[in-house]
Amino acid sequence: MDNTKFDGIIFADTWQELNTLQYAGRVIHILCRKGNMGLTFQDTHYNISSGDYVILPNAALASGFSASDDFQGILMSLSEAFVTSIAIRSNYGIIGHLSLLRNPVMKLSERDFRTCETALQYLRVRMEDEQHFFREELLGSLLTAHILDLYDIHARSHKELQVSERISSLLRKFIELLYNGAYIRNRDLEYYASRLCVTPHYLSELCKKVSGEPASYWIDRFTMQEITRLLRQKELPLTEIAERMNFSSVSYFSRYVQKRLSLPPSEYRKNC
Repeated sequence: MDNTKFDGIIFADTWQELNTLQYAGRVIHILCRKGNMGLTFQDTHYNISSGDYVILPNAALASGFSASDDFQGILMSLSEAFVTSIAIRSNYGIIGHLSLLRNPVMKLSERDFRTCETALQYLRVRMEDEQHFFREELLGSLLTAHILDLYDIHARSHKELQVSERISSLLRKFIELLYNGAYIRNRDLEYYASRLCVTPHYLSELCKKVSGEPASYWIDRFTMQEITRLLRQKELPLTEIAERMNFSSVSYFSRYVQKRLSLPPSEYRKNC
C-alpha cells in the first residue's frame, strides 16, 4: 500500500479548500472554533457558530455553504469505505445516523469541545507520518476513539435510546435501501417491511422509537430530497421528473409535492 495516496481521511482549513477535494459522497465533520458558517442540508438551513460540531453523513445532501471572514475551524472529510472498514462494534451508530439526518449540528459543552478539538488535532498530526508501517490501522483506531466520544456526547442527551443488535441491523438495512434509491420505485411502507421480513407497523414503530419519526417520514424525506434536487435543474420538464421518480402522472406528482412542501413543484422551482 502506498500510504501517501491514502484518502480515507482528508483535512482542510476552509470550506473552499475542502470543496476542491471533491467532497460529494463522503462524510464531513466540521468543528467550528471561531466565527460562524451557514449551510443547507436536505432543504433546511443551519447557522453554525463557535462550539458547534457538524456531521454530514452524506455531503452530497448539503449545499449553500458560506462562512464569516473570521471563521476558523477543523474540517475533516472521510471516505465511506474507510468509515465502514473500522467497523465500530456499537449498536448506537444507527441512532446517531438518523439523528444527524434530521439535524447535523451538535452543540458542545466547553469540555466536549476541548475533547473533540484535541482528537482532531492529533489525528491530523498522525496523518503526516506517511512512513508509519501501520498508518491506516493507526488512523482507524484514532478515528474509532473519536467517533465513540461523539457517540458518548450524543447519548448523554438521549439516554432513553438504547437498541439491540437485531434492531440496529434492521434499521440500518432500511436506511441502506433508501440510500440505494429504492424510494424511486417503491414509496409504500409495505414494500420495505416485506424486504425486512417484519410488519409495516413494527418497522414504523421502531423508526419512531429511535428517530422520533415513523418509517414513512424517512421514505418521504429521501424521496423529497431527490425531487427537490431535480426541480433545481430547471431545464428538466416536470413530466420528465415525474417519470424519473416513477409517478403515474404529472398531476399525481404535483399533488405529492404540494402535500409535502405546501406549494406546487412549479412554485418551488421559481423560488429556487
